Amino acid sequence: MEQIGLHTKGEVDINEILESLTKHPNYHQAGAIASFIGVVRMDPVRTGTGNVSHLEYEAYSEVALKKLEEIRQLMLKHSGIIEVSIHHVIDKLEVGEPSLMVAVLGKHRQEVFATLEDTVERVKHDVPIWKKEFTDNGAYWVSTSEGS
Repeated sequence: MEQIGLHTKGEVDINEILESLTKHPNYHQAGAIASFIGVVRMDPVRTGTGNVSHLEYEAYSEVALKKLEEIRQLMLKHSGIIEVSIHHVIDKLEVGEPSLMVAVLGKHRQEVFATLEDTVERVKHDVPIWKKEFTDNGAYWVSTSEGS
């Protein structure tokens, strides 16, 4: 399994990602794996717009994949980090469905947790992936400054 990817709904799941980390050649050096799964929430980014029914994600795929790999390579330079896996779903997603999955393999939990958070924040702010929120009262594009 590739360690980065843009996927349609159902193409990848967190179990596949975690399993791929356990097959890493340096897995025996690991003391921790941490994962993050971002899911579509019902609460809208903008108040007064009603409940979210679904999101639609779009990406500039060529650049997004390049940026995901750049983030991965940067995170691999963190002390104690063995592997980083970053996968984003680009599709129509209903409330409760996963949109972003990140997993970090490392020597110690503190390093793994810090790298996991750093990775998620960089993906949210640096990768050209956009989401459109569909609510009871209409739809709108969400900017990174509005929320994640």
